[in-house]
Amino acid sequence: MDPKVEFAAWTKLVPESEIRRLLKFRAKYYFAGGKPGVLPIGAFPMILNTLALKELEDIFLGKDDVIEDYNYGPTDGLPEVKKVMANILRERDSIDLDSEEGWNNVIITTGSQQAIYLLLDTLLNPDDLVVVPAPAYLGFVNVVTKFRGQVIAVPGDNQGMIPENVSKAIKIAENKLGKKPKLIYVVPDSDNPSGTTMPESRRKALLDVAKDNSIYLLEDAAYREIQFRGKRLMPIRAFDDGSTVIYMRTTSKEVAVLRVAYSLMPPEIRKEVVKAKGYNDLCTPTIVQKIVKLYYEKYFSQFIDKVRKGYKKRYEAMAKAMNEEFPEGERTDPTGGFFIWWESSNKKFDSKKFLEEVAIPNEILYVPGQAFYPLRGYLYDPERGDLIDASNRPANAMRLSYSYMEPGKIEEGIRKLGSLLKKYL
Repeated sequence: MDPKVEFAAWTKLVPESEIRRLLKFRAKYYFAGGKPGVLPIGAFPMILNTLALKELEDIFLGKDDVIEDYNYGPTDGLPEVKKVMANILRERDSIDLDSEEGWNNVIITTGSQQAIYLLLDTLLNPDDLVVVPAPAYLGFVNVVTKFRGQVIAVPGDNQGMIPENVSKAIKIAENKLGKKPKLIYVVPDSDNPSGTTMPESRRKALLDVAKDNSIYLLEDAAYREIQFRGKRLMPIRAFDDGSTVIYMRTTSKEVAVLRVAYSLMPPEIRKEVVKAKGYNDLCTPTIVQKIVKLYYEKYFSQFIDKVRKGYKKRYEAMAKAMNEEFPEGERTDPTGGFFIWWESSNKKFDSKKFLEEVAIPNEILYVPGQAFYPLRGYLYDPERGDLIDASNRPANAMRLSYSYMEPGKIEEGIRKLGSLLKKYL
């Protein structure tokens, strides 16, 4: 049906998220979205019971503050929750936050996706530039497009973004497009979608690139706690004085999909992001923040190792089946996170067409690689040393998530997918 009035321009620019679209399908083998499948569900009944008993006791004693659990709260989060999250950032990420006042720097948002949206809402005007990996998290690049910004996607290797290429892309943008990017976006720990992890030397070098060019760096640490192989590395934010790095963590992967995230931002950005959040959702639900507070205080250290071990088993099941059953191609070898990225050696292979014609009819879901490249903007081509149009997106890759299903089901489904790929190719 035609609308009664003309819709906003972004509705024609940005399609429905490929991951959201695939959630509509019921499939026996689900390798699409990064749905957490190893959750500390035993903790939540105890937390809810603790909260309920405390509220009942307060009601019995005639206290009237129980109503605040179900009321509006501060836009940037409850102080008692921000203090708990500040401790996590100090203790687990070695971030230098003042022991008395540092908690004031923490922002609580309704998921890290909201933090991304509010940050880009704060920073971007039409045609402003943002640097991302190639491929990149589609929930970031599509929001850039929604705000009429343009992405410069920079390819990396099996260790993630290459700082030298980022630096070159920034210089070319200044010379060719007449403007400098405002932001570099990176997921250094088990990137979404590629699964790669940046070594410490690259983290420091990428920070230097941002500082040398006087632009911000957004470090998305969604998978930081889901590292099950190798040495735990320092976040980029630990090397910064707080003036350059915007640091985001979320409960969604390390706890459950409670839609609560916690971030640190340079003060000039934090002020505007909090203002934007006030217009976006007023505040993150108080009762959910209280659940998060109790979890981190009482259960996080008890459950996080079990969560990691659960995802490691799922990764191992997928990696083994891919190694044995997939046709010729290359896959990443993640040290953590939720995803393996696979590229067919056949450059003519169209993973989206294969998904629709073969995989879905066989009850298999994954996300085609094309979804993780920008809709609007540029790709940096290291061979040419130039920026090319981003519309030429490679079609021969797929992102496979091992996070949701049990290891046995993962192995069964991946072996079936490998068999179908061999026949198709």
